Formats: sequence, structure tokens, C-alpha cells
Amino acid sequence: MSNPRNNGTVVGRLANDPKVFENKDGSKKVLFTVFADRNYTNAQNERQSDGIPVEAFVRSQTQGLGPYSNIHKGDLVAVGYTLRMDRYSKNGEQIFDLKVTAEDITFLEPRSVTQARLAERVVTAEAENQAIRREPALAVAPAAQPAAASAVQDEQLPFGA
Repeated sequence: MSNPRNNGTVVGRLANDPKVFENKDGSKKVLFTVFADRNYTNAQNERQSDGIPVEAFVRSQTQGLGPYSNIHKGDLVAVGYTLRMDRYSKNGEQIFDLKVTAEDITFLEPRSVTQARLAERVVTAEAENQAIRREPALAVAPAAQPAAASAVQDEQLPFGA
């Protein structure tokens, strides 16, 4: 990390799979959220956690997403970051937006654990899809017929009714 005063590490679990956006120059922007536990418990003796939005950039020369292609929802990671302040105008108002930018990522669980969690998610999703397919289709009630039938209803329509 280039600036020794502007860096840190956040340790936590990913809230969701990362979202990837491709830039015009071929590089990619990766967005993900890490939930990190607080150092203390509340009055109910529960430990709360904070969702920290992180963005990472992958150069165009890198194949795929680099290490970010191997992270998934629920994975325990340590993210080395720097802070960056974006300044821009929106509707005549000056906006200051603090960004957490990932510099590196360390996997804190064995690959077998993360792969087992991913496989469990796939099995659960497939079971949900099967349950949806088994549900009977809702029967559509026939439309009410008008009191007097018109001649158009008696004709054969060229496209089939």
C-alpha cells in the first residue's frame, strides 16, 4: 500500500456475491459488502455488525476478476483497503462521498469450506425451483359472454382462436 497513513483492514463475511461492472477501458469495477462485527456487545449481550461497502478495481490486463472471482456470499475474508474521498457536484450541490477501496483480499477459510457453502446454496436454489414447478398452474376463469352473441364470434378467425 502506497500511503502508510491511509490504510486499514476489515475482517468479516460477504453479504452477497460481488457485483461486477465493466469500464470503457476494459478494466472492471467490483462492488461487495463486508459485514464486520463490532468490538463490544449491546445491552442484550448481542454483538452487532456493520455492513461496509467496498469497491475494487481489476486492471484490463488481468484475466477474469483476479481474486474477486473466488469470493461468494458468506465467505470470511480480510480486505486491505484505502479510503478515498470523491467530490462532485449534483444539482448545484457539492457532494463528498467517502469510498472504501480494496487493495488486497485474503481468504480466511479453507477452499473446501467455501466450496461446500456454495454447493449448499445451489442445492437450496434447485429445491426451490422444483417446488415452484410442482405448484399447479392457476386456472384462468373464462371471460363472461355478452348477453347477445355477435356475428364475429361465429366466424372462423384466420389466426385461430
